[in-house]
Amino acid sequence: MADEALSAGAVARRLGVAVTTLRTWHQRYGLGPSEHVPGHHRRYTPADLARLEIMRRLTAEGVSPAEAARWARQAPDPLPADAVARSRIRPPGRDGGGTIPVGRAGPAARGLARAAMRLDAAAISETIARALAAGGVVATWDHLLRPVLAGIGDRHAATGGLIEVEHLVSRCVSEAFAASSRAAAPTGPARILLSCADEEQHSLPLEALSAALAEAGLTYRMLGARVPVAALVEAVTRTGPAAVVLWSHTRATADPAQLSALLAAPRRPLLVLAAGPGWRADTLPAGVVRPADLAEAVSLAVAVRDSLDQSKGA
Repeated sequence: MADEALSAGAVARRLGVAVTTLRTWHQRYGLGPSEHVPGHHRRYTPADLARLEIMRRLTAEGVSPAEAARWARQAPDPLPADAVARSRIRPPGRDGGGTIPVGRAGPAARGLARAAMRLDAAAISETIARALAAGGVVATWDHLLRPVLAGIGDRHAATGGLIEVEHLVSRCVSEAFAASSRAAAPTGPARILLSCADEEQHSLPLEALSAALAEAGLTYRMLGARVPVAALVEAVTRTGPAAVVLWSHTRATADPAQLSALLAAPRRPLLVLAAGPGWRADTLPAGVVRPADLAEAVSLAVAVRDSLDQSKGA
């Protein structure tokens, strides 16, 4: 029975797909029945069925049909009947045949996730650049990059893998934000100082904010990751920014004493923002604002700039 050739209807029932789907896979991707008896319809062999199992599994995981078909066609012939069940055929870069979960994010995020799993830097960069051009920094961060980065983090937490994926995607995101900031090229004094908290190494959200500020016409200084509080206060004292954004990704780096030091600086900023999920609202010193998201952080920075401009014009 294992070697019996099957009709399209029987294959559709085994795979749980429609017969029209099988016809589409045959016509578009060449995954059709290979056994032909003169005077009868072509029938699917066990090797055909195994390839279609690969096609069904990969498309169900979010792989594009064209890519899934490419991997299915590359399966050896004859293919062991249990090859798919043992997951012997997996696209390179797939950790256990899985994908990066992106929740309800749209097709662009799913495409970016697939490119990330392939370690396709060119496709990653192109997808980000296209999103920035179409929707700007805030929309790109919220609807494209955050879901994919969070999905990578979830997969790493579950499997310990995807470190190489995270590094490549992070580099591509950093380069895209840097290019966006250079293209915006705002002029004037740098009124906003951006810094990670002491020992905080997750700087990508701060890079997103820097690109969003540039897009809004605001100049800034970026100190980057792992800035000791003494160095941060010294930078504030020397440059006198109107606003300081201190980013903390984890509770371990969210020491409220850093914020208190900013408020006590000789040239106290008009606005101190505690950005990131590390900060707890009930531990923030009085006078510190915790923005809900990237858009609110940009709006607060713009409000400070406008307030300064009005004061100078008065």
